[in-house]
Amino acid sequence: MAQHSETDSNIEMWKMKKLIKTLSAVKGDGTSLISLVVNPRDKIPRVTKMLGEEYQNASKIKKRMNRQSVQAAITNAQSRLKLYKNVPSNGLVLFTGTGVTEDGEEKKFVHDLYGYIIIDGNGTLIGTLCGSSREVVLKFTVDLSKKHGRGGQSALRFSRLRVEKRHNYLREAAELATKCFIDPATSQPNVTGLILAGSAEFKTELNQSGMFDPRLRAKILKVLDISYGGVSGFNQAIELSSDVIANVNVLKEKRVIGKFFEEIGQDTGKFVVGVDDTVKALEMGAIHTLIVWEDLDINRYELKHSVTNGIVIKHLNKKQEADPSNFKDSAAASDLKVEGKMGLLEWLVDHYKQFGCTLEIVTDQSQEGSQFCRGFGGIGGILRYQLDNGSFGEGSSDGEAAANDSK
Repeated sequence: MAQHSETDSNIEMWKMKKLIKTLSAVKGDGTSLISLVVNPRDKIPRVTKMLGEEYQNASKIKKRMNRQSVQAAITNAQSRLKLYKNVPSNGLVLFTGTGVTEDGEEKKFVHDLYGYIIIDGNGTLIGTLCGSSREVVLKFTVDLSKKHGRGGQSALRFSRLRVEKRHNYLREAAELATKCFIDPATSQPNVTGLILAGSAEFKTELNQSGMFDPRLRAKILKVLDISYGGVSGFNQAIELSSDVIANVNVLKEKRVIGKFFEEIGQDTGKFVVGVDDTVKALEMGAIHTLIVWEDLDINRYELKHSVTNGIVIKHLNKKQEADPSNFKDSAAASDLKVEGKMGLLEWLVDHYKQFGCTLEIVTDQSQEGSQFCRGFGGIGGILRYQLDNGSFGEGSSDGEAAANDSK
């Protein structure tokens, strides 16, 4: 168990080392870069309040450029902090704002947070998109009267009640949008941009209504017509807003994995799945795009044969690591000694450029990403050319089993 725990920490350690290496090469331009350290015993509301006070103090900075850069960094920190309900058990360190790399390029250290309001005649959904993570903040349904009643009351009264219900519905939606997207500490929006979407005229009415907060109206990037409401409409709105949120990771994932699925659907043969087959295709230089799940739980072992002193490479998941037979050569009745061990993803990150391919690290947050991780073991690739089955030889089934067992 201790060995397995160490394996998990090795992957996290690699991510941390990469982050530290990136941060060490970046310098803040003035006070545009913020480092926020939160003690494990601290409370998120207290930190949020403190950032609100700092935002107010920053408004006193005389130089406009400095003032704007500081306030933008604080706003980013507040948006990121909203993703945490409680401080993690080992504390929280947040780097936010805009820094300058050694190449003189600006680099942002947080994903922008985008807000979505999906509204139609059946209800409203309010959600957020940050990087590859989408979250439904709240949703509620509504029962509105149709244009024609069933009798029992005058047409004038029915029309008045219908208009009143629509008005109350829009007011509730506007109030909830303000509650979700306006930071009470700073009285400013906590999102970079806002997308309004719906299948009826409610989205336009909400946008033009005097009940809709003007601070949020100024953040609207696009108003979309969609075919669905609720969660399905939320997913469709993310897809259709790609032209204004071009840098959101989930959209890039959908395109990459969509291309992978397209190769499979057309049966072009220009794809590979499974650990061993993917690694073999990589070593042959046949992979154009290597796709790996960010939480791939497979380790790469370098094993030394106790008799021949030859090196054997194996890719094992946790279940296979617990099987002693994977560390023996049954044919020669000899042991295989562990010479080296590291996470497969870590190894791929360090070596993929040697094989002339691009590496796409994906999440399981999108529908396509989840299907890739669950159905294909979280590792595969798009090939430059078709390979015949003989190119992989034996052991392909073991690699796919390792991938499938790791889910």
